[in-house]
Amino acid sequence: MQRFKSIDIFRGMCMGWMFLGHLIGWWIQPGFIWLESLAFSIFDPIGASGFLFISGVSMALSYRKRMYRVEIVKDLTYSRVKISYYLRASLLLIISLIYNLAIALTINDLSWIWTWFVLMTAAFSLLIVWPLFKVSKNVRIIIGSSIWLIGQLIYYILDPFKLQENLQGILYHILYNDFSQDPLVLFFPFFLFGTIVGDVINEIKDNNNIETKRKEIKDKLLIPIGVISILLLTIGVLFKFPNFLIRSSFSWLLYSLGIILIVLLILIILEEYNVFKTKKNYRLFFYFSYYSFTIYLGHNFLYFIFFESLDLIHIWIASFLTFIIFSLILRQIYKKWGWKASLKVVLGKLSFRFSGKIEEKINEKREKVGNAP
Repeated sequence: MQRFKSIDIFRGMCMGWMFLGHLIGWWIQPGFIWLESLAFSIFDPIGASGFLFISGVSMALSYRKRMYRVEIVKDLTYSRVKISYYLRASLLLIISLIYNLAIALTINDLSWIWTWFVLMTAAFSLLIVWPLFKVSKNVRIIIGSSIWLIGQLIYYILDPFKLQENLQGILYHILYNDFSQDPLVLFFPFFLFGTIVGDVINEIKDNNNIETKRKEIKDKLLIPIGVISILLLTIGVLFKFPNFLIRSSFSWLLYSLGIILIVLLILIILEEYNVFKTKKNYRLFFYFSYYSFTIYLGHNFLYFIFFESLDLIHIWIASFLTFIIFSLILRQIYKKWGWKASLKVVLGKLSFRFSGKIEEKINEKREKVGNAP
């Protein structure tokens, strides 16, 4: 399997944009709110949607790697992999609900406990996607596309009942609250499509012959996904133009997936043809990737510093200076605490350790049942 550092760079870019985008949205004066709208129209495809997509890529690669250990190396059991996977997703869901509760208490609105912030969307995506690893890539494409179409239809049916205390209003709250965030029915397909690209990357062998490896990358990854990305971009832009600028519209979903695929392919090309040295030039994005969940939770404390107080000039100075300072802090955290400060890594290690203990308990019970007279 070929391992691309471009995956980490892309995840870091997504988290970096979410960080900057939130600062702009929080700190800009209400009179310049158009700046937030403009910035999000340009960069938001590599925000939550890109983050969920690349999370799907990483999850597929992790799953295939562990299945290799289960089926070929045989140093790991399938039950432990499955238990570890669901433990990690469940822990992330608990953390996301605690985060939502904190937001709800801060704004004094308990309805926000159930809000589709990207953390909760990622947790539910993890819980849902496990059985879909066993179906073909084509079936996953059909499932993801169908979810998008059905999700759009259900939204238009339920939207008139938003905030109403009836069955339709409750369904709207469960499925789409808050629509400006990352509802599962609209953003889970990004995660699912990411698992497809992850499986394609998994099929590319790590070949020492550079020309052979590049030809395989071109034939299996760059050409087919490049063509698909251009088609998605074209359809997204032309379908109900200019709806591709309206977040979560069907046009925007297609357009965003096209942008995500093109950006990832460009990064892979730049890496594979040594346009940039990944060992030196991607450390900034590595920190934002490695500490992605930690950053997402921690950066909320910046909300109050310049809340709605910066003009068109100072917003850029303050945002980029904060970004640089935060990056330097992450660098020092990495040097001092390493993985211990990464929520993503800690959840992985805890879930894997607990899954081993749970598996032992299950095996002990089975042995007792088997030895019973």
